[in-house]
Amino acid sequence: MIEPTRTPEGCAHPWGEAPTPYEELGGDAAVRALVDDFYDYMDAESPVVRAMHPEDLGESRDKLYEFLSGWLGGPPIYHEKRGHPRLRARHMPFAIDQRAVDEWLRCMGLAMDKRGVAGALRAFMDAKLDHLANFMRNR
Repeated sequence: MIEPTRTPEGCAHPWGEAPTPYEELGGDAAVRALVDDFYDYMDAESPVVRAMHPEDLGESRDKLYEFLSGWLGGPPIYHEKRGHPRLRARHMPFAIDQRAVDEWLRCMGLAMDKRGVAGALRAFMDAKLDHLANFMRNR
C-alpha cells in the first residue's frame, strides 16, 4: 500500500478525494487499462525495457496489473496469488540502469497521459512511481 504524503490544498488525501489512489484512478478497469496502455507503449517505444520481457507480454501485463491493484490500495491480487512481491529480488537478474528507469517512467507517463491521469493523483503517482522505478535500478 502506498503511504500518504503531503495533502495538496483542496484534497482530502495526497492523491485526491477518494479513500485510495486505486479508487481515485477509477478502480479495476482503470488499473487494467493503464497497464495495457503502459505495455503497448513499452512494446513499441522502449527497446531497453522491452528486451527484459518475454515475447508474449500477457503474463507480464497480468503481474503488473495485480501488483498495481494492491499497491494503489485496491484488492491485493498479486499478494494473494504470488506472495510478497519481492520486487528488488525479482528484478535483480535484469540490468536496470538509468536508461531503463527513464524508459519505464516515460512509458508509464504516456499511459497516464492517455488515461487522463492529472492533478493531485498525477503528482502523487509520478512521485511514487519515480521512487519505485529508481528502487529497481541495480546498475
